[in-house]
Amino acid sequence: MTTETGREAVEKILEQAAAEGRSSLTAPEGRAVCEAYGIPTPQERLATSADEAVAQAEEIGLPVVLKIVSPDILHKTEAGGVLVGLRTAEQVAEGYATILANAEAYDENAAIVGVQVQQMLTTGQEVIIGSVTDQTFGKIVAFGLGGVLVEVLKDVTFRLAPTSEDEALSMVDGIAAAEVLDGVRGAEPVDKKALAAIVHDLSRLVTDFPQLAEVDLNPVLATAEGATAVDVRILVDPEAAKEPVRFTQEEILAAMNRIMRPAAVAVIGASPVSGKIGNSVMKNLVNGGYAGEIYPINPKASEILDRKAYASISDVPGDVDVAVFAIPAKFVPAALEEAGKKGVAGAILIPSGFGETGNIELQNEVVAIARKHGVRILGPNIYGYYYTPENLSATFCTPYDVKGGVALSSQSGGIGMAILGFSRSAGMGVSSIVGVGNKADIDEDDLLTFFEHDDNTQLVAMHLEDLKDGRSFAETAKRVSAKKPVVVLKAGRTSQGAKAASSHTGALAGNDKVYDDILRQSGVIRAPGLNDMLEYARGIPLLPTPKGENVVIITGAGGSGVLLSDACVDNGLTLMEIPGDLDEAFRKFIPPFGAAGNPVDITGGEPPSTYRNTIALGLEDDRIHSLILGYWHTIVTPPMVFAELVVDVVEEFRKKGIHKPVVASLSGDVEVEQASDHLYAHGVVAYPYTTEKPVAVLGAKYRWARSAGLLG
Repeated sequence: MTTETGREAVEKILEQAAAEGRSSLTAPEGRAVCEAYGIPTPQERLATSADEAVAQAEEIGLPVVLKIVSPDILHKTEAGGVLVGLRTAEQVAEGYATILANAEAYDENAAIVGVQVQQMLTTGQEVIIGSVTDQTFGKIVAFGLGGVLVEVLKDVTFRLAPTSEDEALSMVDGIAAAEVLDGVRGAEPVDKKALAAIVHDLSRLVTDFPQLAEVDLNPVLATAEGATAVDVRILVDPEAAKEPVRFTQEEILAAMNRIMRPAAVAVIGASPVSGKIGNSVMKNLVNGGYAGEIYPINPKASEILDRKAYASISDVPGDVDVAVFAIPAKFVPAALEEAGKKGVAGAILIPSGFGETGNIELQNEVVAIARKHGVRILGPNIYGYYYTPENLSATFCTPYDVKGGVALSSQSGGIGMAILGFSRSAGMGVSSIVGVGNKADIDEDDLLTFFEHDDNTQLVAMHLEDLKDGRSFAETAKRVSAKKPVVVLKAGRTSQGAKAASSHTGALAGNDKVYDDILRQSGVIRAPGLNDMLEYARGIPLLPTPKGENVVIITGAGGSGVLLSDACVDNGLTLMEIPGDLDEAFRKFIPPFGAAGNPVDITGGEPPSTYRNTIALGLEDDRIHSLILGYWHTIVTPPMVFAELVVDVVEEFRKKGIHKPVVASLSGDVEVEQASDHLYAHGVVAYPYTTEKPVAVLGAKYRWARSAGLLG
């Protein structure tokens, strides 16, 4: 634990740097900061003359490393400011002079504090441990293989700071080359707990002192006995301590409940002319069955769709919860001012012409007006939103009325239409579909907070291109994921690291791995593509939560069994090792030329009874937790016969209180399409012509169940 004295020591160092107008700490200051937080560093001294360097080297013990100490030279190696393996007093004296000459040649205006004389550590595995202030997530910590190749290998993992000790250890075990740390080719395994302790301590340091913009511990030398931060680089920036405006959960819920369950909706820009956005919004509200009050706002009309029109929202006699804006962007500020005075909770800004076109000033103006009046803004530049429990279609798109437990959101209007079309085509029941557009105000964590408390929502699926406040989203998603699955499709997976970074950690943080690791840390199921997100949203709620990791494949085709096995590996599923008694039980139902084991291959020519008996055994045995079925179209067991028998046996066991995930892959002629639909309609996630999709949905269910701690 860090003592109060340790914190005070860091405060004094940072105050000194600030007083001198410095944006970085010297190496000795960096070592002192590490020492204050229990991060081990080598013995070292600061020399200001060659004689002093020699004396200090002999005191520490030769050999030593010499490093330039200058707040103006961050990359010491590039400047020729590092010499290693100096074994004699003569080498130290010569090295001192060489480093000063190199530094002057590199930057003749650099302020030279002196030369660091450091104990030379000769053994250990090089790793990097660092922290950076990410523009999306704020303070994050990184761990990976270190040394000069760190930016080439990029074998690194990230977490939000502060980390728990368990999270820190998961980082150490989470890199691709984790086996190197376990010892290869006779090398001793390193002390992983010592590495995790440094990660944990660094995460506390940057949390306590958010003005530490970047911290590089590279390399950290890890041995069987411990770990030591050999080189320390710390950048300071007061801007790094700034946090975005955040609302409390209570404030979010108060606004979102009025927005999603409004008693009255005003349409600003309502139109009597068919084909106008303001007319479409009115039609969807009226024809969609919304039972609340609907107020058309149009100064040039007296009545729209049999409802009295008002010149201004100020003229509406009753309270208004939501104002849907269907007017050009330039007229929004004045209309929003009136809506704010009226006391609306939510302004739904459909029009474009704001930040997405470069008009940041106009977008900032409407946000300022909204803040002044306590109004929350959805959008701008959106298609609107749906909330089916209230029959609310506050959108210019086509209405949607298939009610269910899936809530969806999208940052893009085009993706929103794809979500709508898929939902209609698949008959997927939804609680809500929301466009967030520019996210000038309301964003994904506001929606998550509402859906967390919404009894009509069992799963949330979100398409996003960026996160306005990634830390708030991650914290909210972690809380929600413990109760309900959260699926995210993050667009833009290519490198974002175009800006120059002044540290290795900063350079490494500019890629999609940050999103990937932190979403996983938050319990979010990340979908690789749009169709995957939609299929996860459709399928995950149908599957019972598995009680363990043992997955068994039962297939009528050996080729399907191989592909299904590959898909299990790809999706992190564990194929059960079949014990002898269970192997014997399966063999009673399959022909001699079939194969027990896992997959259980019943072969293609078997009658319906063989499928029924083996599936029943899989459901009955407590050691089996999930089933994957591979069907091959035959005359002996036609597709619909297979589908009906599977539904019969699954429902038979459900009545006995046995609920296990069952997914199916059907290969054959076009009849397998109808058979797959029949299975899906009865709670068996099934697809024709693919072995990958059903296993991917099952894998997504498992990822959620693991993160929510439901597998026992």
